[in-house]
Amino acid sequence: MTPDFIVGLGKETVWMVLKVAAPMLLFGLVVGLAVSILMTATQIQEMTLTFVPKIVAVLIALIFFLPWMMRILIDFTVKLFTNIPFYIK
Repeated sequence: MTPDFIVGLGKETVWMVLKVAAPMLLFGLVVGLAVSILMTATQIQEMTLTFVPKIVAVLIALIFFLPWMMRILIDFTVKLFTNIPFYIK
């Protein structure tokens, strides 16, 4: 295993984690922004009001994107395990 290989594997891992986490983060961001705009327009100052819609949005995104996320994670794991003999050389 060369340092270039380890850096490449780390880069691929970080990219995969970002791809898997992106849908939930984006849903939370959009809902948080919408709730913040609504709170600003109505001048509501309750900061805990933003948490429940964000949690619901992230859960909905998780339910919707879970099959895709699992496929990405399983493909990555299978690729790692099947290439173990090549990594040892």
